[in-house]
Amino acid sequence: MSSKLRIPSPLRRFTNGQSEIEVDGNNVRKVLDQLFDAHPDIKNHIIEEDGSLRNFVNIFINGEDIRQKGGLKADVTDGSDVRIIPSIAGGLPDSKILTPKEFVRYSRHLSLPEVGIEGQKKIKSAKVLVVGAGGLGCPVSLYLAAAGVGTIGMVDYDVVDESNLQRQVLFGVDQQGKSKLLSAKERLKNLNPYTNFILHEVALTSENALDIIKDYDIVVDGSDNFPTRYLVNDACVLLNIPNVYGSIYRFDGQVSVFNFEGGPCYRCLYPSPPPPGLVPSCAEGGVLGVLPGIIGTLQANEALKIILGIGDLMVNRFLLFDALAMEFNELKIKKNEDCVVCGNSPTITELIDYKQFCGIESVTEKVDYSEMDVAELEKILQNGSAPTVIDVREDFELEISKLEGAVHIPMNELPKRLDELSADEDYVIMCRTGVRSAQICEFLANQNFKSIANLTGGINEWAKRVDDSLPVY
Repeated sequence: MSSKLRIPSPLRRFTNGQSEIEVDGNNVRKVLDQLFDAHPDIKNHIIEEDGSLRNFVNIFINGEDIRQKGGLKADVTDGSDVRIIPSIAGGLPDSKILTPKEFVRYSRHLSLPEVGIEGQKKIKSAKVLVVGAGGLGCPVSLYLAAAGVGTIGMVDYDVVDESNLQRQVLFGVDQQGKSKLLSAKERLKNLNPYTNFILHEVALTSENALDIIKDYDIVVDGSDNFPTRYLVNDACVLLNIPNVYGSIYRFDGQVSVFNFEGGPCYRCLYPSPPPPGLVPSCAEGGVLGVLPGIIGTLQANEALKIILGIGDLMVNRFLLFDALAMEFNELKIKKNEDCVVCGNSPTITELIDYKQFCGIESVTEKVDYSEMDVAELEKILQNGSAPTVIDVREDFELEISKLEGAVHIPMNELPKRLDELSADEDYVIMCRTGVRSAQICEFLANQNFKSIANLTGGINEWAKRVDDSLPVY
């Protein structure tokens, strides 16, 4: 049994522009269930929470109102023409209108004079893009959704890993290996079905950033790497969109609001990134599990203040948080009139190659070192003719897992301890995942070391494929 479900133009933004959909249900409810399975964001515009048809939406079968034919139980026969007909007056019912159920949901907001009904309407109309669904993105999106932000976009392309569960509070054990964005949307929709979620399951790049960001009012930066931070900053400046910044590392956090009404941007504070490897990522250096919750919540707070137009924003201000000392400190910052992107005479007027800018990908020829698979290293070690394995991780990491026989020289100490090595010997360099060790391989190759190999995937790959008694961290 096949019928056509007609989608009115105001609702096509939820169906990727489709004007009609083939369905095979034998009554209206089954037809609608097929629609909602394929396009879940449209459901709140048609059905009440109790499952009834919303009072400003009609559905017609072959030109007849289903309210006169049994409502949602009305029969749909083969070849039927099913049409959704919302009430319109120049468009959909005003997206700023709060439903009776929303009045109940947001009652604690409505009782605040600084928010009230008009403020909650502003929140409902707002469109916020959250960059990253990790430690910061999770609490940010949770609190923005709970507050009633009408549209939340999320950018990420990763899957849930067990190591995420220590701090990424949107996910549980059942989501391991699944898309972060799809898992996040499922959790957030359960929290607030009135929020529309737009998923951008891609890496944010110079090629797509402007197209993605331009449709939002505010960007909340929850990224975990320098290329993305500079990309987000520059895109926000070029599009004149506020950038709510947050950063975490070990026990320290930072918060500010950049590019708001003539205020400074991220480059005004940090014109250029540190050299690769100088500042380890959270994956390499660790982070206290509760810290992203604290900083992410502060970012959500700033985003809501921007939406509502209330309070003193973190513009021209830079907040530092020390979790160990339980101490907040605030620094004053100001716009750099010579800033290359937001200054009086900017030299960056379009997005650039941010990996190259951050020194992660060099345009020069790759220095001479090789990659070694863990299986190959295992075989060499078993044969007893092994090269010297150098572990460049930190002391605390060796307490988690270590390769017996490896020489331990922390990454930041190795340049000062070159005299302990011989340029003519064979070395395999290892770390946690192969990132830091690759940087050391490049350094040693530039020091004219003849035989250098990077252990691909590091100790974690060794634990997965060679010695499962070692933990993966």
